[in-house]
Amino acid sequence: YHGDCSEMFVAGEPDEKAKKLIQTTYDCWVKALDFVKPGNDYKDIGAIIEDHVVENGFSTVRNFCGHGIGSVFHTNPNIYHYRNTEPNGKMDAGHTFTIEPMICEGSAKCLKWPDEWTATTIDGKRSAQFEHTLLITPDGVEALTGKLDTSPIQFWEKESTVHKGIWLGTSAAAKEREADLNKQLLEM
Repeated sequence: YHGDCSEMFVAGEPDEKAKKLIQTTYDCWVKALDFVKPGNDYKDIGAIIEDHVVENGFSTVRNFCGHGIGSVFHTNPNIYHYRNTEPNGKMDAGHTFTIEPMICEGSAKCLKWPDEWTATTIDGKRSAQFEHTLLITPDGVEALTGKLDTSPIQFWEKESTVHKGIWLGTSAAAKEREADLNKQLLEM
């Protein structure tokens, strides 16, 4: 089975525009994560992300998407990070997939490098991304990828108006683990 994740790291001291880009990316991602539960439509994730991003002056990449994951690395459903009407089905307990919005300062159009893996924005401006592999549970969702007890808490986790601290899920079990971890990390 596969797992897929992405985390931001800052080299040096970020300028205010970089901090806003990272914070907006984190917050739209957490809003989308909080939406996940049995019975919700996969297509609705995109509107949650795009609405938050656009109101903050950024754009969302359309060339890449989140995806189902398991014994196959990229499978259905496709998780679009923009408003869409794709009939990708309803969420159900046991489903595993990723949400991984790529948010851009300027153009959301991408340029793929000759290595067939690296992608940059066509205008060379900055982008940010977060990603978890998720498991839908009967009472919510849990991150199968994420941070350790020893992971440092980042400014976007401390300063978020959407979710303070590390996000582990919305299930009762995840919320309990999250509360214990964040108590420890936020008091440091």
